Amino acid sequence: MAQAARGSVSGLPRAFWWLWTSTLVNRLGAFVATFMALYLTLDRGYSASFAGLVVALHGLGGVVSSLVAGVMTDRLGRRPTLLAAQTSTAFSVALLGFMEHPAAIAAVALLVGMTSNASRPAVAAMMADIVRPEDRVRAFALNYWAINLGFAVSATAAGLIAEYSYLAGFLGEAALTLLCAVLVFVKLPESRPDRPARPEGASAAAAGEEEPAIGLGTVLRDGRFMGVVGLSFLISLIFTQGSVGLPVAMGSAGFSPRDYGLVIAVNGLLIVLLQIPVTAFIERRDPQKLLVVSALLAGYGFALTAFAGPVWAYALTVCVWTLAEIVNSPTQMSLVVRLSPVHGRGRYQGVYNLSWAVAALVAPLMAGFLIDRYGADWLWGATGVLGTVAAAGYWLLMRGLSEGDAGTGTPVAGGAPAPAAEPLPAG
Repeated sequence: MAQAARGSVSGLPRAFWWLWTSTLVNRLGAFVATFMALYLTLDRGYSASFAGLVVALHGLGGVVSSLVAGVMTDRLGRRPTLLAAQTSTAFSVALLGFMEHPAAIAAVALLVGMTSNASRPAVAAMMADIVRPEDRVRAFALNYWAINLGFAVSATAAGLIAEYSYLAGFLGEAALTLLCAVLVFVKLPESRPDRPARPEGASAAAAGEEEPAIGLGTVLRDGRFMGVVGLSFLISLIFTQGSVGLPVAMGSAGFSPRDYGLVIAVNGLLIVLLQIPVTAFIERRDPQKLLVVSALLAGYGFALTAFAGPVWAYALTVCVWTLAEIVNSPTQMSLVVRLSPVHGRGRYQGVYNLSWAVAALVAPLMAGFLIDRYGADWLWGATGVLGTVAAAGYWLLMRGLSEGDAGTGTPVAGGAPAPAAEPLPAG
């Protein structure tokens, strides 16, 4: 593990580590997304359906901001987008803690969703800008490791805080998000290319050729990329149940916020322990097989929750789908960057993050409806079906991509030529 750790952290630029630190600080304050459902059902006494509606509005905010922030990332720059997103998130999260009326809670939750998701395209685009292509899998893995290191700490601490004061949790997240904005302002330079750049690895003759402008329409017509976005939506729909369906189901079964905090902290703890050695193991392996296996582990890991009884059994199911996260996240993020042209990274990342944002909108509605109408077991059965469908989709999509047509500018769905992107690695 020590050797894997040294190999994983060596050779990455200083700017990456400041971006990594800002991610860690941000996730140390994660409270709203994790405990919103419990806050509404246990502290405020609302139904699972209303909690699902509010969390869905939080997701709807992410849907809007994913596209807007993607365009801002390309036009205004990575750094201004990050600063605007994080300062507005700090304000809106603090405001949410003081809301009393149901309509006000719903409205501010929508605002929090818009602001908190706006930084994702900028973070991913900046990381792709400053890290060499051959280092990106481990860079995204290390960033995901930071996210979950912060989450492991915050989930445990926030579970204890929630038993005494949810408002303290909201204000704590606001303070740490503001600190994250300060780090970005002081330490991170702008990384956006000054002019459209040719794809990495393109010939010198092509260097002088002006690349076509990339708009959102270009991204939406890129059939290969949109296939990845669609499959990411299915995977996101599964993983989101860890913060939506799981806390509601555990609360309905008589468990406390502290119990849920301990169970979900297993997710972050395992990623902290295993992300680096597992990434060293999978870095050069066939991405098709990795994505298929991770989809199956995710779907059936959540499906096992239907058989959980005591707290330790819930923790065991978390172990299964956590392994899926460890494998899926860096593999899929690397694939997304390789399919994205350099000067369109913001828009491509915005559309990719749209899959997570739409899942954050749909997942709570799905969970609230199934739990209220049929019971939690139906929800866990549905995750098994989604995992199977996603695995089949990855197998079909990656089979086509492994034939070498990525990055060649071949026609895609809609008849438009695909923008040049980085070639996929050989399996």
